[in-house]
Amino acid sequence: MSNSKKFIVSHAPYWHNGSSVCSRNFHMIFAALPAVIVGIYFFRMPALRVILLSMGSAMLWELLFTHLSKLRMTIDDGNAALIGLLFGMMIPATCPWWFVIIGTFLAVIIGKSIYGGIGANPFHPTLIAIAILMLSWPDMLDYYGALVNYTLPFPMTYPLETLKYFGTEAIKTYSLMDLFIGKQVGGIGSTCGLALCLGGVYLILRGFIRWEISISYIVGILITSHLFSLSDPIKYAGPMFHLLTGYTLIGAFFIATEDSSSPVNFIPMLIYGAGAGFLTILIRNIGAYADGVVFAILLMNLANPIIDRIRPKAIGKGVCHA
Repeated sequence: MSNSKKFIVSHAPYWHNGSSVCSRNFHMIFAALPAVIVGIYFFRMPALRVILLSMGSAMLWELLFTHLSKLRMTIDDGNAALIGLLFGMMIPATCPWWFVIIGTFLAVIIGKSIYGGIGANPFHPTLIAIAILMLSWPDMLDYYGALVNYTLPFPMTYPLETLKYFGTEAIKTYSLMDLFIGKQVGGIGSTCGLALCLGGVYLILRGFIRWEISISYIVGILITSHLFSLSDPIKYAGPMFHLLTGYTLIGAFFIATEDSSSPVNFIPMLIYGAGAGFLTILIRNIGAYADGVVFAILLMNLANPIIDRIRPKAIGKGVCHA
């Protein structure tokens, strides 16, 4: 019998920091509440109805899918509720019930579950739903047309559409401060820049999202829009207007930072965020859509596996021989 000793290995005594998928989802929901509350304040009970229906139907779709697929119930992790909340935040308060139901089906089933569930989806589920609905029922996401019967304490025109069709002269009536505090037409929870920034800062400080993606996305928006504005200040708006309108801030803090569809390394995160910002302004200024956030982030989700392969070169060369 050989007297040689076996090399025994075992796992390290790792210390769990207490974080979990469930914790992250509920903190994301908590961070989004200020923007939702502002949206409900301005758009009143129809906004609350849409938010509740969106969250409830999203959870029911996940419950139904896991039951039919005979998988472990995952509704208690809060991810379906988060997807439903984000979807509700990005649509008008006047959306009919069937539109919300179809949207949450697309988000939860098509955008997430068929890829294998949470962590396996290559695209943000909410963006999948919004993109399909934008192509299928564009009138439903026409904020001016959807909210035409509302009486609101601010102009009824959609700022980005006003800019696209009438130029910078038409948007001079908009106050940047009004845009910042949510006095603009848009999705229920995507209009108040102040509330979205508060939620985003909270998530960054608590470590639930990476600042690299959010900051590089915002910087990409500011630099690209500034270059466009310098080239033609009559046709293209300045950086602050683009920062405070549309889906920009909800995209920066709640959409682009989704774990499974964004990079995990430092340099790729900067490229990913800046690329999304650049594409957003490119689509807004010379594309067919007034707001380019949805398609810009989806394109960067698609490029994410390649971007995340970028690594800094290792220090030192050669092989050490014993």
